[in-house]
Amino acid sequence: MNTIGLTMGDPAGIGPEVICKALGALPADERKATVVIGDPLFMERARGLVRANFSFVPYGDTVPEGAVPLLAIDAPNRDAIVPGKLSADAGEAGCRCVKKAVEMALAGEIDVICTASLNKTAVRMAGYDLNGHAGLLALYTGVKKNYAVLACPQFAVIHVSTHVSLAQAVELCRTERILETIRVAQRHVLTTGVAKPRVAIAGLNPHAGEGGLYGTEDDDFVAPAVAAARAEGIDAHGPIPGDVVFQQAIDGKFEIVVAQFHDQGHIAAKLVGGHDTVNITAGLPILRTSVDHGTAFDIAWKGVADPSNMKAAIAMARRMKPVAG
Repeated sequence: MNTIGLTMGDPAGIGPEVICKALGALPADERKATVVIGDPLFMERARGLVRANFSFVPYGDTVPEGAVPLLAIDAPNRDAIVPGKLSADAGEAGCRCVKKAVEMALAGEIDVICTASLNKTAVRMAGYDLNGHAGLLALYTGVKKNYAVLACPQFAVIHVSTHVSLAQAVELCRTERILETIRVAQRHVLTTGVAKPRVAIAGLNPHAGEGGLYGTEDDDFVAPAVAAARAEGIDAHGPIPGDVVFQQAIDGKFEIVVAQFHDQGHIAAKLVGGHDTVNITAGLPILRTSVDHGTAFDIAWKGVADPSNMKAAIAMARRMKPVAG
């Protein structure tokens, strides 16, 4: 069974609460194989808030039946952190937990990192000129580029481009970038235990350009990337029109879809998967899953946060295995 390092997230948000609710629903053996990395003050508060049926014990101590190991990462100025409020201290606390989790994963102390949500603004207030978890994971692992994968029960989706304008997304739709995304897509599916991943590549334009009638990018850049991937032995298919490819994945023809831009993939995965859609970071030397929601400051520390997505992220983390090479 994988040992999971579960990071607290922003302590002003719902992370501690959904973690405690999700842990409370786990069997005792799975709790024991989960290390919470966070500030003991906030984690104990959250445990009391949700009246959790388990106790925390310091990481490294003997773990009694049903208890959960807690590796203490103290938040700076913890008494000044207010529920539902942006602060540099809360941002720094969340970042410290991620850093420690990466160190543990690289050292082999844990098998997978599973993260509660950070607030990107709080991260920047803390002095990190980074795009939330993606930037932190790249910084702490030394990887120049990583990829966002959204996984729902029916399929997974990975993106050639994400947080850029549509105009920029079109410019980024180039053969080498698409080919590298296909390679990472295949490797991700291998970590989930599928021996022969089938990878679908969505077209950029309506009807995948329809022979140049609606743009030439699919013929000029997407199709050559698919051909190159197939020459490498990857079971790649496309370009397939964006309004068709996700239904084909739902029907079981593909394990993963390579989307060309943010909304093409995100809308499909979130619409189909709902609360069961998990955020995964591919292209790292470690394995990482995450909730696919934010810090929800409006309902933080009120005891009403839904832990469904955290449960799904933990379940995905249990499944994943590293791929050699």
